[in-house]
Amino acid sequence: MQLGFVGLGNMGKPMARNLARAGHQVTVFNRTHSVAQELSREGARMANTPADAARNEIVITMLADDHAVESVTFGDKGLLSALPKGSLHISMSTISPELARRLLAAHSEHGQQFISAPVFGRPEAAAAAKLFIVVAGERDSIAKAKPVFDALGQRVFEIDQHPDHANLVKLSGNFLIMCVLESLGEVFAVAQKAGIDPKSVFEVLSGTLFGAPAYTNYGPRIIDRQFSPAGFRMPLGLKDIRLMMQAAESHSAPMPFANVIRDHFLGAIANGHGDLDWSAMTLEIQRSAGLA
Repeated sequence: MQLGFVGLGNMGKPMARNLARAGHQVTVFNRTHSVAQELSREGARMANTPADAARNEIVITMLADDHAVESVTFGDKGLLSALPKGSLHISMSTISPELARRLLAAHSEHGQQFISAPVFGRPEAAAAAKLFIVVAGERDSIAKAKPVFDALGQRVFEIDQHPDHANLVKLSGNFLIMCVLESLGEVFAVAQKAGIDPKSVFEVLSGTLFGAPAYTNYGPRIIDRQFSPAGFRMPLGLKDIRLMMQAAESHSAPMPFANVIRDHFLGAIANGHGDLDWSAMTLEIQRSAGLA
């Protein structure tokens, strides 16, 4: 397929590479051109603007936040101005449901298709084409995207025909991961103050009740303070908890625990940990417990 790919960060770069390796012709755009040049040496085409990347059957965006997606979609050199009628924009970024609704309306007005397909998985999963993809939108658009998903993921979860619902499911999953980080951080702090090795605590818990990937991936990282290099930086975690809280408020659904998590992200960033992995929010729990 003729594909455009916009956003070559920790996740986007290996995803675009896997699409090229699967035999698709991929045109890439990234704000930092040196990253796009690296992929061009592997066979990808380089675009000078988001519009250049959009002149394809499908264009995929994998960007950090709402502002980044808006900046590449709207405007004279944005995706909307160049995506052919009937072509598809797949937003794989973690964005607000509200923006997903705006994107659907704008693309529909231009005779274009739009679906949301955010993913679960860290950069190493992206590199291994083992992402979990959560998709929502019109059935024919999802079917058109199947070759893309086949090259990127190990499983696709189809929600319904409303793209914004996929974004809410993705934010819900990230919120639950944050709950895991918070609870592990609190348990390890108590154990440490009681004179119990957190590794022993984790061995018991992960070997009995809590053997899910969220625990087994992040437990050792928190215990050993393996927060760099960051797979998912702290400000992105803060962004996602805010988006989750905004979505909940729009539906008049209280999320009291989300406030605790948000404050720990804020505290960790304020104390100079913004460049670390989001699991480093547990440093704020340690600090509150009087631990170095």
